[in-house]
Amino acid sequence: MISVDEALARVLAATPPLPVRQVALDAALGCVLAQPAYTAQPLPPFDQSGVDGYAVRHADLATVPVRLPLGTTVAAAAQTQRPHLAPGTAVRILTGGWLPDGADTVVRQELTHREDGCIVVREAVAPGADVRRCGEEMPSGAIIAPAGTPVTPGLVGALALAGVREVTVYARPRIVVLVTGDEVVAHGAPLAPGQIPDANGPLLAAYLGAWGCPPLRIEHVPDRQEAVRDALARAFAAADLVLTTGGVSVGDYDFIPAVAEQLGATPLLWKVAQKPGMPLYVARCGQALLFGLPGNPASVLVNLHVYVRASLDRMCGLDPARRWRWARAPHTLRREAQKTFWLRARIVYADDGVLRVEPLHGQASHMLGNLAQADALVRVPGLHEAAPVEIVRWLAFTPC
Repeated sequence: MISVDEALARVLAATPPLPVRQVALDAALGCVLAQPAYTAQPLPPFDQSGVDGYAVRHADLATVPVRLPLGTTVAAAAQTQRPHLAPGTAVRILTGGWLPDGADTVVRQELTHREDGCIVVREAVAPGADVRRCGEEMPSGAIIAPAGTPVTPGLVGALALAGVREVTVYARPRIVVLVTGDEVVAHGAPLAPGQIPDANGPLLAAYLGAWGCPPLRIEHVPDRQEAVRDALARAFAAADLVLTTGGVSVGDYDFIPAVAEQLGATPLLWKVAQKPGMPLYVARCGQALLFGLPGNPASVLVNLHVYVRASLDRMCGLDPARRWRWARAPHTLRREAQKTFWLRARIVYADDGVLRVEPLHGQASHMLGNLAQADALVRVPGLHEAAPVEIVRWLAFTPC
């Protein structure tokens, strides 16, 4: 067996970034920028009002209160030419409206009242008040987001406002999931004696979908060597990432490693000194990276969250190390003699405001019930590693 750190290193060394492509902005959500995104126009694109009020020349407000004849209204709408403000007058302007030529200040509506076609400015305002200047946030051609930035809803809005129509991103990975086991029945199908409903397929589909990488397909594969061979061959030809559940240990029907290598796969690792999830198998066949995950659902989740997630990050141009966080360990902590233990836990604030780990019941590899409360997967070093553990590393279960 190899250590968790060695397993992660081998996985990442065998995972190059995916090719880049240019996509329309509305298709980029959830991708990662492969090149910087530049503003196509200044932000804001022109001098404009930040409030509903009146555009004026500040020189006309030398004394207050002051009456100014009221001209036209400038709304936040398309205009063929910039409006003009005559000296000694005011123009009604709405939020986002184009600041008239000659105006340098906006007086908030709350500081005025109307009288006989004029406005009365009751209070003094500073020069340039409530004016958004063209390009004050960013000039045209500025970097609005560097390479390596995930495209979030907020970034989509910012890019749209900056006039960006297309971005260059890393391709989304093509993923195929194979669920093995004669005893495993597709979710919702009737069960015969000795059969169990499939939890791994729905778990993988939900996990990958939440992280923006839904699988191309999920297949249920019987425990026959030829069936496993055919399914793996199809998967290797179609996918960048192949995930299998079950069939990677030392049982009579654990065909995944041998069949993968018959098909030309190069093994990268098999068995990691960890609990749960020890019999992890990873190999590469052509463009496809294979993760042979154990069959127990908690083992699937651990390996998915630690190793598959790191590989997906690397494929998509992200730094996997960015996901690791730190928290204070509980006073009593389960530790294995020669293995890393993966603890499902809640992260809470201690009385002094420091994050701390709160272990949950039901840590066995076949148990998933505590995931309703778990928000963290905590790495607990084995007893062979270091002295007493006071601070532990953890991964959030929520996408980030």
